[in-house]
Amino acid sequence: MRRLLWPTIAAVAGVAILVSLGVWQLHRLAWKEALIARIEAGRTSKPVPAPGPDAWGSLDVAAAEYRPVTVTGRYLNDAEIFVNETLTEPHGPRGGYGFFVMTPFATDAGWIVYVNRGFIPRRAKAAATRSADMIAGETTEAGLLRQPRQRAWFMPADNVAGNEWFSRDPALFARAQGRQPTTVAPYYIDAFFDPDLPGGLPQGGETIISFPNNHLQYALTWFALAIVLSAVFAMSAWRRLRETG
Repeated sequence: MRRLLWPTIAAVAGVAILVSLGVWQLHRLAWKEALIARIEAGRTSKPVPAPGPDAWGSLDVAAAEYRPVTVTGRYLNDAEIFVNETLTEPHGPRGGYGFFVMTPFATDAGWIVYVNRGFIPRRAKAAATRSADMIAGETTEAGLLRQPRQRAWFMPADNVAGNEWFSRDPALFARAQGRQPTTVAPYYIDAFFDPDLPGGLPQGGETIISFPNNHLQYALTWFALAIVLSAVFAMSAWRRLRETG
């Protein structure tokens, strides 16, 4: 029996670790499903006024993400920011390699929020190619509140001089354009699709929402490994007991 002591301890420890990993994945599954339900409920709710400077200090941007909001003011069309994007599953007719157009929006209250007006092909980067779609004068824009995103480590650096970015960070945009950070919202807005644009560009409503939810599969895998380990140990222990019996 003493020959089985350490193998038993190792097997019990291994099974405990595998089962705990499976339970952890079940907790992650419940969290992910609650997150998806919250976002879907928020996306279909009635838009509310976008948070202004008085709310920025206490605003949990991550918790507020994907909430429909509205702003009233005017676009600063001469200060567009172009963020590289490859749209593989567009909701509209245009996709492929191009840009999301981030345009600063000066609100009537005096602060600025960057609005992702939507997708354009690379050939439409020049404003002259879509002059009919520039929104001039006061307007009300609606869309989804989004939290800033830095470029991934494997992406090229932001080309500030060429105005071709990978980051989606209003603070970086504001710094590059010489704006006071305290006047720029700590979030940006993904504009909804606008059917009234004559040329259809930028193509709004292209918010990419993807939440891989494989936690149940992972949990079952960990539990299956725990069962296999238990079975292998049981067979090994039975064989040793027979040999010593």
